[in-house]
Amino acid sequence: MEGTAADVARWQKEADFFDRWAAGKSAEQLGPIDRKVVARYRIPGRIHAKEFCCQLVGGFEGKRVLDLGCGEGENSLLLASLGARVTGIDVSPHAIELARARAKLSGLDSATEFICSPIEAARLPEQAFDVIWGDNILHHLLPVLDGTLEAVTRCARRGALLVFMEPTNLNPTLRRIRFLVPVHTEATPGERPLERGDIAIIARHVPDLRRRHFSFLGRLTRFLLPDFSYENASLLRRLATDALAVIDAALLRFPKVETLGGMSVLYGHASPGPMNT
Repeated sequence: MEGTAADVARWQKEADFFDRWAAGKSAEQLGPIDRKVVARYRIPGRIHAKEFCCQLVGGFEGKRVLDLGCGEGENSLLLASLGARVTGIDVSPHAIELARARAKLSGLDSATEFICSPIEAARLPEQAFDVIWGDNILHHLLPVLDGTLEAVTRCARRGALLVFMEPTNLNPTLRRIRFLVPVHTEATPGERPLERGDIAIIARHVPDLRRRHFSFLGRLTRFLLPDFSYENASLLRRLATDALAVIDAALLRFPKVETLGGMSVLYGHASPGPMNT
């Protein structure tokens, strides 16, 4: 793994952070992929961010997917369960160990492979993937966002879909208010939501980049679903969560309001191709 001294130091900080998260957990504790989760995304809706991402793909059967920042493999196992062949990559050795063990528990080890490496330094096959999938990863890579996207787009086949779910800060006033609210969040050194300049960098690599915003009132979901387990929550909590998402979907379509969304799905193609919307 090659890189400057600054690169190596940053990689180590990221790896240490997520290794600490993974420490003390086991594949048996996390368990195999939840069948309720698979059922939800097999026929996805559009009001929640990950559901919308799955709709954009338009079916995973037979597709090769690169899961960026795969962590312990939650998304990799989901997408493999939906029929994809998934390569997950993450900088954390412990997280990768968990992902491999969970894949075996889930009977998905033949449909998945996991690579421990910084994304921008990984030796990935060129033009190999139909879908590049990123869930809360780009905002960890801001110092190397341009280089990372250059490496990632080399891996994508012509017309491949790139889809990212990322926290965004398009309204500085709302961001300042957020810091006044005493809600604890875990954060790695240097991470922050994507800003307009970061989105412009992404657009240089994804010429037809589009975005849809989520999580204005949906920020309250953390109080409705303390463990963020929608599928295993009570019917009342799921209905309340869906209601917030429906209101957000209506409000955040307006240009003056969309900046209030705290999460965005950014999507487009590695080269000109048909849009699955």
